[in-house]
Amino acid sequence: QVQQVESGGGLVQAGGSLRLSCAASRRTSGPFSMGWFRQAPGTERELVAGITWRGAMTHYADSVKGRFTISRDIRENAVYLQMNSLKPEDTGIYYCAPKYGNEWMPSAGQGTQVTVSS
Repeated sequence: QVQQVESGGGLVQAGGSLRLSCAASRRTSGPFSMGWFRQAPGTERELVAGITWRGAMTHYADSVKGRFTISRDIRENAVYLQMNSLKPEDTGIYYCAPKYGNEWMPSAGQGTQVTVSS
């Protein structure tokens, strides 16, 4: 099983920025979409952003539109999430996961913690 390794989280004040990175444990062949999810304590995993194989299409949760930008480098098997104008409600553990067909896979990595203070 391919495992994702997320990094780039941290503690930031409201209004600040972070850039998350996701790298696959080994090279995989496409095409498949990738997504960033977040999970706050006591809540379900939430899809915040998704991107198709070559990045032609992206989508965002309403709560992050205009603030977050997802991108990917298929040569490097990497996916990124640029997060600007962070809010306390963005706090959570962020995971990346692939989508095969119409199904998002479970998050196989440890995730990266994002904490936004008010």
